[in-house]
Amino acid sequence: MIISHKYRFIFIKTRKTASTSIEVLLSRHCADSDTVTPITPAVPPHRARNFEGYWNPIPEICSSLGPGLRTTVTELLEKKRFYNHISAGLVRARVPRSVWRDYYKFCVERNPWDKTLSGYHMARAGKGGSLDFDAYLRTHKLHVDHPLYVDRQGRLLVDAVLRYERLNDELRSELGKLGIPFGGTLDIHAKSDYRTDRRHYREVYSPEQRDVVARAFAFEIGLFGYEY
Repeated sequence: MIISHKYRFIFIKTRKTASTSIEVLLSRHCADSDTVTPITPAVPPHRARNFEGYWNPIPEICSSLGPGLRTTVTELLEKKRFYNHISAGLVRARVPRSVWRDYYKFCVERNPWDKTLSGYHMARAGKGGSLDFDAYLRTHKLHVDHPLYVDRQGRLLVDAVLRYERLNDELRSELGKLGIPFGGTLDIHAKSDYRTDRRHYREVYSPEQRDVVARAFAFEIGLFGYEY
C-alpha cells in the first residue's frame, strides 16, 4: 500500500494482480515523506517507510468499515497503522479527511479464474509441488479482494479499479494523469516465478472447478462483467 503526498495518490494493494510489481514501480518515485508498506520477501529497490505509528482509532471503531474493536486495539498497540493489504476503508479511517478526499485512489482487479489459478501455483510451490488443484479449491481461502476496495454496501471506495488484462494501457493512462513517469511497460515481475504452467485457464478447469470460482467471485463477476 502506498500513500504518496508527492503525487497525491493512494494505491490499495490487491492480491495476484501484479500489485507488488506496481508497488515497486511506484515506490521508485515516492518521496521520503510518503508512506510505503513493507513487502515480504523484499524486492529491491522498494523501500518501506512511514507505515508505523499511532492514530485516532475512534472513527474506525464507530464505523461499519472497521475490523472490530479487538483488531483495532491490537494494531494500535503494535503501531501497525498501515500494512501490505490494508483495506481502503481502514486507510480512509486512518488518514486525514483532506487526504482521503483529495487524493486519487486506485487498485487492480483480475479475471477470477486466471487469478485463482495464479494463486494455486503460488500455494503449490509453498507445498513443494504436492498440492493438487481440487485440494486447493477445497482447503484454501481464495483471493476474493473486493472487501479491500468496496464498503459493506458494495459501493466502491476507490476512484478507479484497473484491469489486469490490459494493465500496461491502464497504467499508462492513470499514471499519466498523476504525472508519474512510466515507460509503457511494467518491467518488474515480482512473484511471477511460481507459475510454470502457462496454459490458458480454460485449458485447466473442469466444469465443477469453474463453478467453484464463479460462486466465490460472484460479486466481482457481477461488478466487472468477467466471463469464463
